[in-house]
Amino acid sequence: MCWWCGRPRRPANSKCQRITPRHRRAPISSLDNRVAPDRSAVDDILAGLSPDRRDLFELRVRRWLPDLRAALALLYPAESAAALQRRLIEAAARAYRDRPADLHRLDQARTLAPDWFQEPAMLGYAAYCDRLGGDLRGVRAQLPYLSELGVTYLHLMPVLRARDGDSDGGYAVADYRDVEPALGTVQDLRDLTAAMRAAGISLVLDLVLNHVAREHHWARAARDGDQTYRGYFHIHPDRAEPDEYEKTLPEVFPDFAPGSFSWDPELSGWVWTTFNSFQWDVNWANPDVFFEYADIVLWLANVGVEVIRLDAIAFLWKRKGTNCQNQPEVHAIAQALRAVLRIAAPATLLKAEAIVAPRELVQYFGRGRSHGKASDLAYHNTLMAQVWSMLATRDTALAVRALGALPTAPTTTSWICYLRCHDDIGWAIDDADAGAVGLGGFAHRSFLSDYYLGEFPGSTARGLVFQPNPATGDRRVSGTTAALAGLEAAEAAGDPAAIDIALRRILLAHAIIMGWGGIPVIWMGDELGMPNDPNWQADPAHAADNRWAHRGPMSSELQAQRFVDGAVAHRLFHGLAQMARARSALPQLHAATPAAVAPGPNPGILMVLRDHPQGELVELFNVTEQWQPWPVRSHYPGAVPAIDALGGNPVQIGDDGCLWLEPYQALWLVAPC
Repeated sequence: MCWWCGRPRRPANSKCQRITPRHRRAPISSLDNRVAPDRSAVDDILAGLSPDRRDLFELRVRRWLPDLRAALALLYPAESAAALQRRLIEAAARAYRDRPADLHRLDQARTLAPDWFQEPAMLGYAAYCDRLGGDLRGVRAQLPYLSELGVTYLHLMPVLRARDGDSDGGYAVADYRDVEPALGTVQDLRDLTAAMRAAGISLVLDLVLNHVAREHHWARAARDGDQTYRGYFHIHPDRAEPDEYEKTLPEVFPDFAPGSFSWDPELSGWVWTTFNSFQWDVNWANPDVFFEYADIVLWLANVGVEVIRLDAIAFLWKRKGTNCQNQPEVHAIAQALRAVLRIAAPATLLKAEAIVAPRELVQYFGRGRSHGKASDLAYHNTLMAQVWSMLATRDTALAVRALGALPTAPTTTSWICYLRCHDDIGWAIDDADAGAVGLGGFAHRSFLSDYYLGEFPGSTARGLVFQPNPATGDRRVSGTTAALAGLEAAEAAGDPAAIDIALRRILLAHAIIMGWGGIPVIWMGDELGMPNDPNWQADPAHAADNRWAHRGPMSSELQAQRFVDGAVAHRLFHGLAQMARARSALPQLHAATPAAVAPGPNPGILMVLRDHPQGELVELFNVTEQWQPWPVRSHYPGAVPAIDALGGNPVQIGDDGCLWLEPYQALWLVAPC
């Protein structure tokens, strides 16, 4: 039996020809009568490998080729898809052949434990490289600090070489195969990934899929008149087509980048620029563009990147008459890239950066026949928005409605749960969800902006308004967790009681994201209570973008204060580290176990249930600054008796049959052993 084609071996004069001393497998096309990868080309690429390594590659091709083929068929005409498939398999073979031995071993380990990223021991951390350690070598020096916190997943903001000057925070990439010179070299990146593997920390890097810098060599060639590279972009000779698209396109940066097209005199045309005039959208309808990015993905995997963040994936496919976001083809692109990775480097995951409407989130894991076959990870921005909403309103009704209405994610995937990221916070509040609990969607989003800008009576938040849109009334908010949760204001006032409440609020918010499942991610400095950077405008390149207020440099002073009993940094750092340790011991927090929410008897307390074969986990979160009762015996008898896994202590039920939660207290209740 031939395991390439899955059929009996044939004599040499049949269609399955013997071209080497080893048996030539029948082409994969025999499985479905389509053009297969060029078998002889793959054999030539893998010729120097041992028989078992060649066999393993062929087994992977047989396993993942159907996913690749199905996705490409949704993107391109049959002939183009078949030609692209051959090129991709050959590229995967080259990457597989060149993959370092330690990464090959990691592939094997993770193939045996494919749920490695779903384990409750996962804890994420995100930062800009220069803000965390100055450069890649400096980040390497920070690894013991991260391990002390319990980090197993580190997302470094863009490190690939960007254009000079304003680069949208590094997201205007000029060279995907080089490192920003100020951060180091490709060898420094390889050294960092090796050190991180030794420390048990997976590196996450951004791959900007939607656009390149105007200075990228593809764009330079296009400006020079190369027709091949002009085909890599959306270029129009006049405003006729752009005007048609603009009828339904929203503006991402209305203040400093209005419209979605820019005139470039060297092109003698209008080029699609969703974000900034120096960021040219690439044309994914061109199979050559797909191949370029697939080859980059394979290169990053062999450098040692373990999670590739697919930046701006929602914008990839353009369709007239739509907002050109979340089109079905973007999920097919992710599925095809994932299949190529599974063949060459299965230890590497894909993460969708899709900050989209709540009910569109789950689609980034794949839908229909592609269920669970697209991105492995996706951001849970609905959870993020609902946590901040609960803290502002001291009420859980909207969160219960919104979170309960979301479709369940595939059991082979994982959410990225977070309070904030490098970007501003947009209020992903669905109008239907708000209406169901008696709120107006627009009015509630306006309230949240007012509250976290410190404009609502009684608010102690110190956020900054980012990119207000007068036409829609949309106002997004920048700020660190300390600034938004009232800690910055409390410390400035020197008010110990307010500081205590703010710390409780921050720890509660993190307990919610850590208790949701998936991979909880802490943004750099939030574990120490870092305030907004007062000098964020000092750099002229950042002066117009107040998101840099929450991207300040790591404070070595606050890092040192984590050892000072009673200091804010000590309470936060050790509180989060203890939370991570408790989390790692709870099988109920495996990402494959869904979180369920339901209305409870007290709207000030959020209840999250996780039903697991090893026992149920009941999570209670008091989102107010007052003591709150939870009538355990009458409402949820299954929670009694119980141990609080966060503190390790039995819970005490009052004579009134209620469990009383302190202000902003979190409880993770499990049955005693």
